[in-house]
Parts: sequence; structure tokens; C-alpha cells
Amino acid sequence: MMAQYAIATDLNRCVGCLACSVACKVANSVPIGSYWNKVLRVGPNLSKDGTGHFPDVEMYYLPLQCQHCADPECVKVCPTGASRKLEDGTVQIDKSKCIGCQFCAMSCPYNVRYLNEEERVVEKCTLCEQKIAQGELPQCVTQCGGRARFFGDLMQGIENFEGPGDYSALDGGKGYEDVYGARVKLGDYVETFEQSDVHRLLNVGNNPSFVYILRNRTWQGGE
Repeated sequence: MMAQYAIATDLNRCVGCLACSVACKVANSVPIGSYWNKVLRVGPNLSKDGTGHFPDVEMYYLPLQCQHCADPECVKVCPTGASRKLEDGTVQIDKSKCIGCQFCAMSCPYNVRYLNEEERVVEKCTLCEQKIAQGELPQCVTQCGGRARFFGDLMQGIENFEGPGDYSALDGGKGYEDVYGARVKLGDYVETFEQSDVHRLLNVGNNPSFVYILRNRTWQGGE
């Protein structure tokens, strides 16, 4: 494997606007009733040493999609080789080989694979492979309303993950291509965080790749 592409999300910046879910559906023609990218509300929960009454409660939003695991169980159980892990670290589905058995969906610990009822094949987040192959960002990263999502290669460190540029900071006279191609690095853009603020979803041997940053609140997603 030459890389491990992933998304890092600053949960302190996520406002639960669902722009990522909508953008994903539009960019990938996701059928009605299915979501490759969904947003969960975690809480309200009792804050540490809190009284249980407002304002001593806390909550956050958790964007959830295929985690493009380092050791994906879905690939192991696929009987036809349709689910496979690529050199860039992403987990993809070859629809021409998929028989719709849904073994992969049943093996996924995050419940983020779905059967396309019309095509009778399983689908999920592809990390917008059609975009990243051309050097673009995944659509959910580009459209994030809270500017909370960043894309990159885990092997290069999450500080080097990139998000869309701060367009308001650009000088006037810039063309569309200049604005659209502007990028910022996570390490230069988000608030300072400690390693203890960096989390991943529950690992059941699959080693999820996506990273979540959460400061000053209790992470409820397991490790």
C-alpha cells in the first residue's frame, strides 16, 4: 500500500448542517432512502462533574461514513472479490463483480453499506474516487458548512490534511479556478489540539482510518 487516504473531522467545528450528506448524494447520485454519509447527534450527555442541568450538558455531531479501514472485514468476507482495498488505501466496490449478497454490509461494524435496490449491488462512500483521482477534494470536504472536514494521506500526518481555502481571505480579481483550487492545511487552520483529542471509531480489528478531533468534551464513540 502506497498511501492511506482518509478524512479528519474537527467535531468542535461541525454544526450538524448536513451539507456533507446532501453534497454526497448529489455528487454520487445516491438513491433516495440511502446515505453514504450521514450525521449523528451524540448527546446531550452529562458533562464531567456537571449537575445534569443546562448548561452542564454537552453534545456534538458525528459525521459517519465508510471508514476505509486499514484491515477491512468487508473485503475478507466478499465471496467474489468485488470489495477490494486499493493502493491509495481506499476500499472500493467493483459493481461488475458484486452479486448483492450483502455479506460485506453485515460484516461492517459501522452499518455504512447499503444495497442499491434498483441495481441490486452494494454501495457506500468511495471518498469520491472520481474526484481525488484528478487531485480534487471529496465533495463532502469541499461543501462542509462548518469547514470542519479535511482530506489527506494518514502517512503524511493529519496536520497536512487539506480543506477548501478560505475564499473570503483571497484578494479580489481572482478567477473561479484560483478560488476553487485554493487549499488550507488542517494544522494551520483549526484550533490547537492534543493527541488525546484525536479519536477513531471503535476498532474491532478492522483499524478504521478516519480521524475525529474533539476538544473539551467526552468522546462517546469508543476507540
